[in-house]
Amino acid sequence: MRVVLAIVFFALTARAVVAHHSFAAEFDASKPVSLKGTITKVEWTNPHTWFYIDVEDAGKKVNWAVEGGAPNVLYREGWRPDSLKAGDKVTITGSRAKDGSNLANATLVQLPDGKCLFAGTSGPGGAATTNCTVGRR
Repeated sequence: MRVVLAIVFFALTARAVVAHHSFAAEFDASKPVSLKGTITKVEWTNPHTWFYIDVEDAGKKVNWAVEGGAPNVLYREGWRPDSLKAGDKVTITGSRAKDGSNLANATLVQLPDGKCLFAGTSGPGGAATTNCTVGRR
């Protein structure tokens, strides 16, 4: 019976381990991005929050998916579930996906009121100031 329970446990937890990745596996710190646009969707879920933002690119509206930190990390950084809402105009600084897709890992998010928050990422930089300068608090 213990063997069966162990097999079931590992089968169920292996998927979660594979789904969670390191920063370096998906993003490239040498490809910084600054995305200025309008939030279209916010997913406040574990293990990472996700923000979707429409950005103008060569006259076309392009939607980016932006990974943030875990909700509990963001909460400790001053975020609340309603800090970002669809329609908010923001600037997000982070690192682009290695594959060049419209996917980024956020480092800083400048909110509509001008306040700048650390995005809770596991990526480089990782601290915020009131003027959105990467590297210190």
